[in-house]
Amino acid sequence: MIFENTGLVGLRSDLFYLDESAAKAGFIRWQWEYYRATYDCKIEDRQNGDEYYLRFNTRAVEGKLEKPDAVLSIEAVYLGKATFPHGLEYESPVPQPVLDAAAQRILELKQLLEA
Repeated sequence: MIFENTGLVGLRSDLFYLDESAAKAGFIRWQWEYYRATYDCKIEDRQNGDEYYLRFNTRAVEGKLEKPDAVLSIEAVYLGKATFPHGLEYESPVPQPVLDAAAQRILELKQLLEA
C-alpha cells in the first residue's frame, strides 16, 4: 500500500538529522547503500499477531550516505505485511488499527522534519 499526500515525499534532510528524527518516530535505517536508504517502522496487529512495516525510501541528492552531512530526499512512503521467511506483501487489506498507527507515525515524522 502506497501512502499518497503524506507531506513527506520531497522533504529533504541531512542524514544525521533524518536518522535522529526517524528514530524518535520509531523508524530505523535498515537497508542502505551509497546513494539510497530505506527506513522501516514495525507495526504489530494485536488482534491477529501479524506484523506490518511502514517504510520510506530516500535518495541522496548531495553527498553519499557514508557522511552525516549528506542530504537525502524522501521518495515514497508505503506499508507492507511481513511474510515468512522474509519479505513484504503489499496487496492484502490492512486492518484499520494498523493504518491508524501508520498515519500517526507519518505525522510524527513529518512534524519532526519540518521543525
